[in-house]
This record gives sequence, C-alpha cells and structure tokens, in this order.
Amino acid sequence: MRLAFLPALIVITSVGLRPPLARSAEPLAPEKAKAAFLKLLDRPKVPAAVEEAKPTEKGKLVYSRWSFASEKKDGIVERVPVLMVAPAGAKGKLPVMIVLHGTGGSKEGVQSWLEDFAKQGIIGVAIDARYHGGRANAGKGSTAYVAAITKAWQVPAGKPMEHPFYYDTVWDLWRLLDVLEARDNIDAKRMGMMGISMGGIQTWLAASVDDRVKVAAPLIGVQSFKWSLENDKWQGRANTIKAAHETAAKDLGEPMVNKKVCRELWSKVIPGILDDYDCPNLLPLFATGSRALFIANGDMDPNCPVEGAKIAIKVAEDAFAKAGAKDRLVVRVNAGVGHKVTDDDRKAAIEFCVKWLK
Repeated sequence: MRLAFLPALIVITSVGLRPPLARSAEPLAPEKAKAAFLKLLDRPKVPAAVEEAKPTEKGKLVYSRWSFASEKKDGIVERVPVLMVAPAGAKGKLPVMIVLHGTGGSKEGVQSWLEDFAKQGIIGVAIDARYHGGRANAGKGSTAYVAAITKAWQVPAGKPMEHPFYYDTVWDLWRLLDVLEARDNIDAKRMGMMGISMGGIQTWLAASVDDRVKVAAPLIGVQSFKWSLENDKWQGRANTIKAAHETAAKDLGEPMVNKKVCRELWSKVIPGILDDYDCPNLLPLFATGSRALFIANGDMDPNCPVEGAKIAIKVAEDAFAKAGAKDRLVVRVNAGVGHKVTDDDRKAAIEFCVKWLK
C-alpha cells in the first residue's frame, strides 16, 4: 500500500430486487455483505446471444462493436452494446480491461482509455451503462437515466421496478465478465475493471464481490454514502441526478431536497447503499485473492467528500496490510482538486493496471 498525498495532489426477477433480510443496526461483515449483494441482484440468466459486427483495423489497433443479452424483462431482452479495442495481430489469450464512463457519458467517451490499454497488449472493453449511450432511447446526456430513476422512485411499494441507479449496470457487468471469459482471445484469469465517477462507483460495487476481477481502479468514485448523509454533504451526489431528487422531495411533501429525501430515494432505488453495500464495507474484499486496487480522489470533490472517502480508504489499507499485500494498494488523494481525474492520475492508473494484469 502507498498512500500518496502528493505535493500537487495531497433471486432478482421481473418484480424487482428481493426484499432485504432482517438485519442488525451494524452492517454485515464484508464477506456476508458480498453474499447478500450477489443474492440481492441475482436474476435469471439468459443466453448471451452475442451479435458482432465486422471489426475494423486502424493504426495497429482492431476496433470491434458487439452486443450481448443481459436479462429478459416482461418478454423484452435487455441488450448491452460493447466497444472493444485490441492490438492488431495479437496471438493467443490476452488480458482485458473494462473501462466505465460517468453519468451522461457513453462507451465512446472512454475510447481513448481502451486504446491506451490496447497499445500495451491489453484488450480494452467498454459498455454503455443503463439508459446511457446507445441505451438512452434517443435521450441526450443523462436525461434518460434521470427519468428512469425518477420512474423507479415513483413505483408503488411492492410493485415491479427497475434499479437503474448503479445496480442494474452492476448486473450487466457481471454478465459481461461471463461473456468475456468465454471468448477465445481473452485470458479469464487476467481481467480488470476501472471506472470514472459513476463508473467508479459501479466498479467497486461490481468488482469487490466478483473475484474474477484481478485489478480494479475506481476513479473519483470512492466515498461513503452513509457519511455524506449523516454529515450534510449529500448535495454533490444528489445533484448528479437532481431532477429525481426534486421529484422525490415533492412526493414526500418536502419544500426542498434534504437529508430525508436522499435517505428515502437512495434506500428505495439503491437499497443497502447506506450500510451493507456502502463503499467502506465492500472495499476490504479487494484484499483477498491476490487482487490489486488503485484509488484516486480529489480532496475538494463535492460528489465524493474526502472525509467519507478517507473512511473507505482506511478500511482498505487495514485489509491489505492484514493480508500482507500493501504493494497491491495505491491511493492518491489530490490536494485542491474537485471531481476530476487528473492527467497524472490517469497515467498512474493505467500503469498500475497494466502492471498487475501482465
């Protein structure tokens, strides 16, 4: 582990998630939280039915676009669009790095990251998150995403609902890993995942509980939802999907978005995020199975308040130290930086992932 305060940096079904089990006031132990989270999001698997267009080659890189089936809801198959960049002429099985975009983004927005990995002999893969990119139903930016979260919030209790705020994309990522490990050109023992902002949150949610991910890099996504709520630092996170929070406030009879609104909305659309599945409770899982973890945050980030991030970082440090694997954890906290991946962090994150995948 290397904590760097740098000088310039200082069973799911169509009716929705299973109801939560009775629990104590304290979060489940990480290993129990892992089992509970996998069970919470579980749903019937459908055949991947991969559909792939003819790849194109440019500048010694091969670009492929394909899709796979993730689940079936109300008779409709949910397909996930994929962009893959691989080194041209590569032989045998190669490592793979999944790169996830942020709120309002798309797989095309992280293409340069995929290219950077491919140039170093690692296949880069990106998907569109739920209600983003090619899955946005012609909506722009985060419009479709926010609308879907708002719709989920307004579904009556006990009725079928989606979980587009992180969780449904986490399921897609687990299915993506299934598909990747079955491909002839992928080394299933060397798969990694990184993400930016929303993608960073999806990274620690999906990868912490899936041992197939050997290296993970959640960028500007490590935080504590619980801490931000209890310490009146929820505003940055709420503003990423502002309209959904405003609708919840109106529905709850509140004059404006406040702590109560956030608690009610989050507890319904991302159940467990304030306790069992909060970042500090899942990050220790990365210390098992010889896995590696890279964290980058800004100390002025309103979306991921640094005090909450430090809680998650501390438990990760303790877990990696206990596992005798300090060298497999790198943390960078950037002084004076807000919600942004710096150029230095991008370079360091890529180098770290390449090191532990090759």
